[in-house]
Order: sequence, then C-alpha cells, then structure tokens
Amino acid sequence: MKAVMIIFNQANSERVEFIFDTLEIRGYSWLNDVQGRGSVAGEPRRGTHTWPELNSAAFVVVPEEKVDPLLKSIKKLDELNEEMGVRAFVMNVEKTY
Repeated sequence: MKAVMIIFNQANSERVEFIFDTLEIRGYSWLNDVQGRGSVAGEPRRGTHTWPELNSAAFVVVPEEKVDPLLKSIKKLDELNEEMGVRAFVMNVEKTY
C-alpha cells in the first residue's frame, strides 16, 4: 500500500474528485484552505488580499498498482494549467488498522 498526498489549487477540486472516481479510488481525506507556495515556480496561496487563492490537499491510501495511473492523471492535470499547480507525493504505508 502507498499513501499519496496531493496538493492542488482549489479551482481543481472537481477535477481531482473526477480522477478519484475514474480510477475507482473511493476512500480519501480532504483538507480545505491549505496555505503554502510551490517549490518550483508557485505563487503563494495564502487566502489574503495580496495572495487570495488557496490550495486543498487530498490524502489517499491505494494499492501499489494504482499509484502510477494516479500520478499520470495528476501530471496531466498539472500540464493543463501549470500556473494553478498540482503536486503529488508518494509515501510507503507500513501498517494500517
């Protein structure tokens, strides 16, 4: 099993949910109003007058065979509008309950 953390501009929320539905990823945790700035070329997302946009984050735990299709879909989403930014990070899951 792998945990995947996806951080994305809130404007992409429906697209991320669509990816989950398409890949039959049912379980996820969703965090709204995530602040930060991308490490490559991202503008701050702070929810302020100066930086009004915000991110969301989604966490999923999936079988290893779903990781590559998920990352491929996330990469496509990023390529559609690189200014909005979306990143995915994969971590090992050693145990679950």
